[in-house]
Amino acid sequence: MTQNIYDHPEFFEGYAQLDRSVKGLKGAPEWPAIERILPDFKGLDIVDLGCGYGWFCREARAKGAKQLLGLDLSTKMLDKARQMTQDAQITYQIANLEKLVFLENQYDLVYSSLALHYVENLSGLLKTVYQALKPKGYFVFSAEHPIYTARKQQGWLIDKEGQKFWPVNQYQVEGKRVTNWLGAEVIKQHRTLGTYVNMLIQSGFIIKHLEEWGPSEQQVIQNSALSEEIHRPMMFFLSAQKNT
Repeated sequence: MTQNIYDHPEFFEGYAQLDRSVKGLKGAPEWPAIERILPDFKGLDIVDLGCGYGWFCREARAKGAKQLLGLDLSTKMLDKARQMTQDAQITYQIANLEKLVFLENQYDLVYSSLALHYVENLSGLLKTVYQALKPKGYFVFSAEHPIYTARKQQGWLIDKEGQKFWPVNQYQVEGKRVTNWLGAEVIKQHRTLGTYVNMLIQSGFIIKHLEEWGPSEQQVIQNSALSEEIHRPMMFFLSAQKNT
């Protein structure tokens, strides 16, 4: 059964305090880089997998998207999204990404932010996304980087000089990882970067862009808390296109 950690009251309350929850896309330091690889939203039919509070849905609509569907497993997330949205062209629905069913050639863009590392049957989801896209449609997503998810006990190591290191082991051992985040045990799926890429290719996608994200020098100057992110990629994002 897919874990629905975001509906746990204490966890949700902790998540609500994060910058990306309070400020939306402006609180997500990776957003400017992701925005550069997204297509022009004007006139597009778009679905957001793991929409959370609906920040992306509202942004895409404000920039000319025709219609948005936001999907999430968490009722608390969707309740919040609906409270924050006043637009009849944005719809939110509860959905398990492991069991999605779409019509063929339905969307111009499928988007997902930091959700795919929770999906166990990723190959099945990618096939579903591919058939749901219109010809030449785009799939753009971010996920936690395999360097970040590999070790079963995630955390920094600090040497006697005070230098930080992010240890990596069991990188090639794919599968479930249980980590402690916001005071709860969160289940994620670790897979190598090569596995992500090859699953996309096997599903029919053309890879357009792959980026192992790190903050810019200016971002670090503006927010010193981001300085540790230069030591290892915490996430990656990828743009792929339907090959027909």
